[in-house]
Amino acid sequence: MENPRIQKIRAEAQKLLIEEKVDVVIGFKKGSLPSKMQPFFASSVEEIEQLELNGLCSNNLAVYLNHRSKGERVAIICRGCESRAIQTLVLENRHARENLTLIGIPCIGILDIHKIEQKLQGSISSITEEEGQVVVVSGGREHRFDRLDLLHDACLHCEHPTPVNVDIMIDEAGWIPENSFDKSYCQAFRLLNIAQRYEKFSHETERCIRCYACREACPMCYCEECFVDHSRPQWIESTVEQAGQQAWHIIRAFHQTGRCVSCGACERACPLEIKMTYLTDLLNQDMERDYGFEVGMLPDQLPPFATLSETEEQFFHQQDGDHVH
Repeated sequence: MENPRIQKIRAEAQKLLIEEKVDVVIGFKKGSLPSKMQPFFASSVEEIEQLELNGLCSNNLAVYLNHRSKGERVAIICRGCESRAIQTLVLENRHARENLTLIGIPCIGILDIHKIEQKLQGSISSITEEEGQVVVVSGGREHRFDRLDLLHDACLHCEHPTPVNVDIMIDEAGWIPENSFDKSYCQAFRLLNIAQRYEKFSHETERCIRCYACREACPMCYCEECFVDHSRPQWIESTVEQAGQQAWHIIRAFHQTGRCVSCGACERACPLEIKMTYLTDLLNQDMERDYGFEVGMLPDQLPPFATLSETEEQFFHQQDGDHVH
């Protein structure tokens, strides 16, 4: 039997295309592997029947807005983190809000394929979800797991699974309540001494091969030329050496401060399973504490680091006039 959630998503997307309110609907369809779903761009009513949504949809669809024309009318299926990323992109003038139709779907969390693989031996033939359970067929045998045990860490730490500021809400019973998950791992890191913090950071960064898959998966990494690709001047060491590895992750974290929605797309894209969202989670906690700001929650609130007050502007003009840089 077809999932009623999928039926509602398809019905709303179909209606938007029939009424010619949008040019394309961005969502997911089945991938070529049983453990993967792939981003999908439906531009006709017939294609809508391919739309799917489940715990294997690991991409943050907001990233694809950076590759669409600003004038294109786009409908996008979005979970909590995607809605907040889209809101941030709109505030940063990456897309006009009037050209976007957000189809919100309260999130039930993304499954971590690595956690599934660790519990099994042999290749995976199929993965299905049933009432809080994940059913995996591997080696000709059926295995059942508690769904919460297989969620990606980013979803376990998520504070806002329900989309915000959307145009259409696909509402279902049984969704994860707001602020139900634990983010105490940030506090645990704060309690470490400097040497322990550096040990944890070094352990993660030393495995980085600088493939930049994290950058490509992130909706907030949209610069035409990234600082790591600059040669004049060269900002950081370009080889896979400790100095360059650590600088890349530190500078990227600060670039994401007040912008990262903690979706975990970067970690899921990483071939070395490097865990680095704790850095932006820590910085975002500081933003909330010091500025009362949460990423993407309000449609007209810019990130503090993207905001310049009148007195600050006068200060910088004065400094520039005095040739002080």
